[in-house]
Amino acid sequence: MNEIEFALDQEEKEILEAFEAGEFESEMTPERKAHIARLAEASGKKDKRINIRISSRDLTAIQRRALEEGIPYQTLVSSILHKYVSGSLYDVTANKNVQQ
Repeated sequence: MNEIEFALDQEEKEILEAFEAGEFESEMTPERKAHIARLAEASGKKDKRINIRISSRDLTAIQRRALEEGIPYQTLVSSILHKYVSGSLYDVTANKNVQQ
């Protein structure tokens, strides 16, 4: 038993064992794979430029985080914006007053 298995519950262990035994098959068709590749390529194209003003403190923090991630800070900013507009990143404090 490896380290990972200790952190798994019984159902997760059964899924892992089934996967390792080759009991799962991908339903990825060539058409679906091509479609996903086109979407990924299109989302990676950066065809517009913006200029924004932010505090030097925020910029320094962004640059530090990008350095930790090993990517240019502009790429990090672009990624954050993309995740926000696509719904996978959201402000957890935005509706605090509404929930109370």
